[in-house]
Amino acid sequence: MLCLSVYVLVVLMVETLVVLPTEMSRLLSAVDLAVCVAFALDFVVQLRAARPKWGYLKWGWIDLLSSVPSLPFLRIARLARLVRILRLLRGARSTRVIVTHLFANRSRGTFATVALITSVLIVFSSIAVLNLETGPESTIRTAEDALWWSLATVTTVGYGDACPKTAAGRAIGAFLMVAGVALFGTFTATVASLFVQQDAKREDGRLDTVLRRLDALSERLDRMERSNDRQPPGDASR
Repeated sequence: MLCLSVYVLVVLMVETLVVLPTEMSRLLSAVDLAVCVAFALDFVVQLRAARPKWGYLKWGWIDLLSSVPSLPFLRIARLARLVRILRLLRGARSTRVIVTHLFANRSRGTFATVALITSVLIVFSSIAVLNLETGPESTIRTAEDALWWSLATVTTVGYGDACPKTAAGRAIGAFLMVAGVALFGTFTATVASLFVQQDAKREDGRLDTVLRRLDALSERLDRMERSNDRQPPGDASR
């Protein structure tokens, strides 16, 4: 959420200071919409986990407001994004805290890192190829074309309906393919490890149950032996 908040603030600054081409603005708006969906889901998750909920809503309404898309007549939502990132930075005051929290669970931390890097590659590759492919023979002309090409390339699918014609565009495509192979290989391994961890946790739970029962049985036998040792010899013979 912190990385996404930084991204939307950078985009907001660029849109304010630079006059962007129409297709570039449409591309950034599409990505902004996806980020808003992530913000909204984060708000729902935080609200469900909060105890008490009203305590979270004291400041959580800012998170909800920041999930509103950057429409021209909703400028207060953009201000809410600035407040949101300040709140996140207050909760994680140093890079060390962020890294420690991210990799508290190695598998989940790797999953989050891969997802973030993949998203960044898709967004910036789309921006770059949209700026480079401006020739008459180009098949990447719109924001949708650029996003589609980046997604198809990073997943190494490569439908071929949209492809770069310039040398720089092909270099970006080559980098994206190589990065995609590495990232999705890591992603697949991480998802598999998450399932293995769940199975291991269930097995550990069953083993703990068996060990507790064995301990209880051992204690019961010890009490019976001590009780027999305390009985007089005559009672024992009977």
